[in-house]
Amino acid sequence: MSKLRALAILLSLAVAGGLVLVIQSTPASATSCAKSWQSSTVYWEGDQASRNGRNYEAKWWTQNEVPPGSNPVWQDRGVCKSGKPRSASNDCDYPNWADRAWYATGTVVRYTDGKFYIAEHDNPRYDPIISTWYWDPYTCGSSGTPAPPADGPQPRSFAKAPGSFVVSEAQFNRMFPGRKSFYTYSGLIAALSAYREFSTTGDRNRQRQEAAAFLANVYHETGGLAHVVEQNTSNYSKYCDSGQPYGCPAGRAAYYGRGPIQLSWNSNYNAAGKALGLPLLTQPWLVQNNPSVAWKTGIWYWMTQNGPGSTTAHNAMVNGAGFGATVRSINGSLECNGRGSAQVHSRVDRYKKFVSILGVPPGNNLYC
Repeated sequence: MSKLRALAILLSLAVAGGLVLVIQSTPASATSCAKSWQSSTVYWEGDQASRNGRNYEAKWWTQNEVPPGSNPVWQDRGVCKSGKPRSASNDCDYPNWADRAWYATGTVVRYTDGKFYIAEHDNPRYDPIISTWYWDPYTCGSSGTPAPPADGPQPRSFAKAPGSFVVSEAQFNRMFPGRKSFYTYSGLIAALSAYREFSTTGDRNRQRQEAAAFLANVYHETGGLAHVVEQNTSNYSKYCDSGQPYGCPAGRAAYYGRGPIQLSWNSNYNAAGKALGLPLLTQPWLVQNNPSVAWKTGIWYWMTQNGPGSTTAHNAMVNGAGFGATVRSINGSLECNGRGSAQVHSRVDRYKKFVSILGVPPGNNLYC
């Protein structure tokens, strides 16, 4: 029976019974349209785009797949309406800054101090009053500065949800059965927001191989995640390069190895802190006190630093150089070319175990 016929019968019964029905239509208000879908744009999990008056949300990485399409990558979020520019009298109507959100260049936010800041560079959740390279103070209201359109750049959350990492919590527990409680799986998941390309680049095998390679090196560096800080305390005072213009504000013995890839030296704390939007040069203890920060520093090194190698460990895995090149980037000056064959074999054996847990082959070029 059609909906119209059912409604007609209901009305007839109501009239026959002397009842008066008041039917009120309350159309659902449509949300604002996201930025229009573009074939050249790369969309990540959680990104939204609009097309033909409807919003769509990407379930995973996609490019040049027209929504809704036949591939289930796009989730239909319903009808939307085009936003209108805010008026000059309301040009301070900006969203509050939120932790764990991604901000595009040009986004204006209200910080917790009640002041406004504009993103000078794309950044993930960097604090406007700490990461001054990414944020600048912004004046609105009486200045008459026009606001961006309501459907313009807005912050979007992209922190990984539990279960979206290529390594499940059960697999992580199998890999590190004796780990220190500090190294939580939830801390690792939260840290993935710092570099979205980590373990999401390439096909299924390559993504899992990269995750296995990272975790295998982490296992070797920390004795199976048993150590949060460097064990040889006699080395602590050696990691201050006083020749750096910023010096060692936390003290000469404050920059010892911490975290899953043992971040050390004031220069590395400074570089990692700038990249992650964290005050690591002045507060290096964050790495040993906050699980998410610790994991972030490890992923930072993996994604951005060549070390003694010629490429980052991330690029080595996604471009086919192989696991051996990741060892060279982390500790190649001491282990590769026959200098530490036992250590290299230990890393390779662990990598083979981890890819087996993840159900993918190890690939080529395992040794350095």
